[in-house]
Amino acid sequence: MKADPLQLIWKIIMTTIVAIMGGLLFKFLHIPVPWLIGPMVIMVFANNFLKIDFAWHSSLRTVGLMIVGYTIGMSLTAEALRDIAKQLPLMFTMTFILIIFCAGIAWVVSKLSGIDYQTSILASIPGGLSQILTLAEETKGINFAVVAVTQIIRVILIIVSIPLIVSMPIFRNNGGQVAEYIEPVTASIGMFPNILYFTVASFVFIYLGKKIKLPTPQLLGPILATMILQLSGVAGPELSDVMINAGQFMIGTYVGLLLNIKSLPSRNKTVGLALISGVLLICGSILLSFLLAIMQDFTIGTAMLSLAPGGMDQMGIIAHAVNADLSTVSGYQLFRTLFIFFFVPITFNLIFKPGKEKQKKSMSPSSKSTS
Repeated sequence: MKADPLQLIWKIIMTTIVAIMGGLLFKFLHIPVPWLIGPMVIMVFANNFLKIDFAWHSSLRTVGLMIVGYTIGMSLTAEALRDIAKQLPLMFTMTFILIIFCAGIAWVVSKLSGIDYQTSILASIPGGLSQILTLAEETKGINFAVVAVTQIIRVILIIVSIPLIVSMPIFRNNGGQVAEYIEPVTASIGMFPNILYFTVASFVFIYLGKKIKLPTPQLLGPILATMILQLSGVAGPELSDVMINAGQFMIGTYVGLLLNIKSLPSRNKTVGLALISGVLLICGSILLSFLLAIMQDFTIGTAMLSLAPGGMDQMGIIAHAVNADLSTVSGYQLFRTLFIFFFVPITFNLIFKPGKEKQKKSMSPSSKSTS
């Protein structure tokens, strides 16, 4: 049965009003990144505790991701890309350590909860949210609800806690290199017509990204398009604060609506374990970020956002807001996203497929008849 378009529009309007209230409240409270965190937090509560049907169109999230992608792409200058290339071995090492740590958390959670290890490890891996959920959906024997709730709670925990931690005075100046925000050399040019070139190129790269199955093409497409145009000498205008806040608002509202615990079986236990898993993962990434800050002479803020197990879009927004080194944060986050995108499905199948095949053989009629 097709949804009524007028009803959908009304739901989106109601969602927008409630989400704006969250943004204004968090701005009034002087909480960092209010237009990302405010809509997200208020939508989590409203969606789960109010008897109102909320909705958000996927195109709104795409626009938000395009704005973030443009901002990240503008920071990826030739010099920044050279610096990122030099850090590839360290990126690999830090990502690998983080994944091993996640596997350990998954083992502990599995033992405490009785949830099978395959489900637990997919719930703990800090990959792109959409990619991990897709993998969970396509893998037989996985408890999708547990994976979805744990992953979404992890993202929400990170988006709420990391800006607060990074904004604390103790983490602002740790003796590392102060992040140098790269002002676009073309900031004085008008918005039109150049922004149209970047918009068209972004849509083309989003389309190509979907075709070749890139992770989160709505974000990676604009990043690649903006980076290539910028390196080619095409001037990119600087986005206004209103546009950047709008992008944060669209993404925050979308993430907030993802968490729906009303129909979750054993929700107290599942949510409790998800919170414990998320907190452990954040603590582990913070410890690693101190090591990275010492090794690379980064500020703690840059190191923490580089290794925070969140999405590249959210970490990019926060990095921009707190004046962390956006190109470094984006480089580390992009590397982890791609590494997990290619590494996790292959490794997951190699490790768990033999066990599943043995289980199938043991359950087959021929094996029963010979027993």
